[in-house]
Amino acid sequence: MHGKSEQLMGAVSGVTVANAIPGEALLDPGFLDNPYPLYRQLRETAPVWRIPETEIFVVTRHALLDEAARRVEDFSSNLTGILYRGWGGKPARLKRDSFPIQVLATADPPDHALHRKAVFPELVARKMAAMAPEIEQVADTCVGRLLEAKSGDFMDLVANPLPITVVSKLVGFKGSDTRKLLQAAFDSTSVVDGTMNLLQLMFILLRSASIQRWLGAQLGKASPDGGDILSAVKRSVDEGTLKPMEARAILHILLAAGGESTTSLLGNAVRRLAENPELQAALRAQPEQIPAFIEEILRLESPFRYHLRSVPRDTSLGGVNIPRGATVLMFWSAGNRDPEVFAHPDELDLDRPRNHLTFGRGIHTCVGAPLARLEGLIVLRALLERTRHIALDSSRPPQWVTSLQVRRHESLPLVVTPA
Repeated sequence: MHGKSEQLMGAVSGVTVANAIPGEALLDPGFLDNPYPLYRQLRETAPVWRIPETEIFVVTRHALLDEAARRVEDFSSNLTGILYRGWGGKPARLKRDSFPIQVLATADPPDHALHRKAVFPELVARKMAAMAPEIEQVADTCVGRLLEAKSGDFMDLVANPLPITVVSKLVGFKGSDTRKLLQAAFDSTSVVDGTMNLLQLMFILLRSASIQRWLGAQLGKASPDGGDILSAVKRSVDEGTLKPMEARAILHILLAAGGESTTSLLGNAVRRLAENPELQAALRAQPEQIPAFIEEILRLESPFRYHLRSVPRDTSLGGVNIPRGATVLMFWSAGNRDPEVFAHPDELDLDRPRNHLTFGRGIHTCVGAPLARLEGLIVLRALLERTRHIALDSSRPPQWVTSLQVRRHESLPLVVTPA
């Protein structure tokens, strides 16, 4: 941490954190780049923290996150508030009782089960594993461009285009523009990441309307007899299980989650490799350890730092009263470094049992997690096999995207030595 955030951390030493940390700390640039010291402080002193002068609560302890994820009647996935940067830099909410559509990730039972059934048959691990040859082909092309140039932005050359290309193939989109789909995926998370002011937020919401029209056109041309996700969603619309607006929203969520999570995972993993030649050598010598490495990266640098929950009735968590209408930020990334669950939580340990919260818990465990893991394995294996050395470009330091929700690199310049 640095700058203002560092001063804030000094100010809370020995003082009740709930009273000492101003809400602006959560959107301070130092915190956004390095959130872990503040996570630690919150876990130790205020694991359920009410941001001062708001009805926004932050949950940071593993056990409490796990509990809240399973109490769907108290902590609803329904989206009722969008975060934005208020006056003075404090998180604020654009709130309403309910948004017009609640689907899949934002739906509660029984609707959630209906939406999941509409797409889950096409998202099982066997279906994803069948895509391995296609993923390997895309990875070969993307990694090849980086190796040919011997230097370049890993995000631009590999981590950004590969996941959105794969998810586009998986869903069954036709004639898709990768860059436009990637922008639409990033826009979806920007809407709820809390760092934009109201004017910026309105612009992103307006821009998102164009992808909704495109998704509608894709759905209209889809055959209900196909074997991809688009066809499965089309069948659900034709059968009356889904409304057309719900179908478009589901496709948008799949696009956003499939693009954003793996893009972040790839960048975070490769940066860790570029900073640690010994780790590179170990994984080249024992490639069977790459899956364990991926799990540790998912834990240490969770692609989605938090997800939102709304509170439909007065309740409590961890001894803290939470009123009806509040918004809860479920900080998986803080729980993933909880020392009560993970010994030496800030260290990478390839022998650690998998118990992270990165893909959620309960009914909203991410259905696309196997695909993210598969893409990560294929890309990292290809990159390590085809290089002798990977390093950060000393002339261009990596940059994190400005976001409270996602842990993704804006740029990750590398220098690589081909094998």
